[in-house]
This record gives sequence, C-alpha cells and structure tokens, in this order.
Amino acid sequence: MSNIKICGITNKEDAQVAVAAGADALGFIFYERSPRYVTPDTIRAITSAIPPFVATVGVFVNTPADKVNEAARSCGLHAVQLHGDESPDYCDQIEGSVIK
Repeated sequence: MSNIKICGITNKEDAQVAVAAGADALGFIFYERSPRYVTPDTIRAITSAIPPFVATVGVFVNTPADKVNEAARSCGLHAVQLHGDESPDYCDQIEGSVIK
C-alpha cells in the first residue's frame, strides 16, 4: 500500500483540500530560503485544522539537530524529512522518525 504526502503546505485551505483529496501526510517546509517556508506558529494553526490521523512532516535543510528536535516537538510533527547534507550520525541525533 502506498501513502501520499503533499509537501509545501502553507495555509489551512490547502491543507484541508489535500486531506479531502486523500493525502495521508502533509509536509511543511522549515527551510527559510524556500518560497514555501512557513513559521512554526503557522504550522500549529494549520495542523489544528486537520484530522489527527493525517501525519505531519517537517522538511529541514542542514538545520542543527537541536533546532530540528525543538521544532518537531513544538509543532507536534510525526516525522522529520532531511534534505541537506546530513550524515548518518546527525540522523541518529534526531528524536522520532526520520525520512532521508
């Protein structure tokens, strides 16, 4: 069985449309240089408007591990996706599920 993640969500409306279309997970960009970057406050507002069975994933690029863990906890993320030059040792420092 496949799961579908829609990434780059920036607002509640898009999140709700993605969920209605059958998305299993939503991705939120924590990389500030991305045009799809969203703040933790915005992510918390979006995730409060979606069902709890939809997984939330934070996408990070070369962010210090302690900041990734802090963001994941504060936003209630189900997983972290790493898109930088993170090493296996770095990945071991991340609390919870990691997609690399």
